[in-house]
Amino acid sequence: MEHAVLMSRMVEALDWIGTFAFALSGGLLGVQKRFDLFGVLFLSFVVAVAGGMIRDVLIGAVPPAGISEIHYFVIAIIGGLITFYCYPRVVSRQHQISLLDAVGLGLFAVIGAAKAVDHGINPLMAAIMGMLTGIGGGMMRDVLAGEVPFVLRSDLYAVAALAAGAIVALGHVLGMPRLYPMLVGAAICILLRIMAIYRGWRAPASPPVATEANQEQSK
Repeated sequence: MEHAVLMSRMVEALDWIGTFAFALSGGLLGVQKRFDLFGVLFLSFVVAVAGGMIRDVLIGAVPPAGISEIHYFVIAIIGGLITFYCYPRVVSRQHQISLLDAVGLGLFAVIGAAKAVDHGINPLMAAIMGMLTGIGGGMMRDVLAGEVPFVLRSDLYAVAALAAGAIVALGHVLGMPRLYPMLVGAAICILLRIMAIYRGWRAPASPPVATEANQEQSK
């Protein structure tokens, strides 16, 4: 019993860390785009909660935890304020933030997949719900900031989140205790992100498309 309580609190603490890291990433882009204070805080909030809200709406878990539990809002606003007023210090810690972001991605993906399974979602779609939980906020951030969504590029981000969700879904199909697939899924997601950050691992990218101008120049 004590072990279950300890694990629950550990997951909750990591969830808060992941939320904070996502809020910082939203705030960083907002400052780089020269948004005002409200814009930076809004972007931080969107990145921190949008993925979970999308998942909750799709699986019927309403109202979404992102708006029914106030601590997500508080953490997101704190992250946005820190980024807005301490931008030079925050941006100098970019690698550490990237690592926290990797932890948040892995944790959000496995929690999202597990929640989808609990609501009777097909395991395959549960894995996708886990991926959406991890990447939804980042996609909304980039769209609002006028950027090509980061997860659609060759960087191992969506793939890492999908791998984490798939492991949780597979564990459910095999009847395994929930904890172990979640730990393994989160660890693999974090590992993939670390390798992408420090070793340059990338998913295959589409080849360059020849435009009419380039074809004329080659003649």
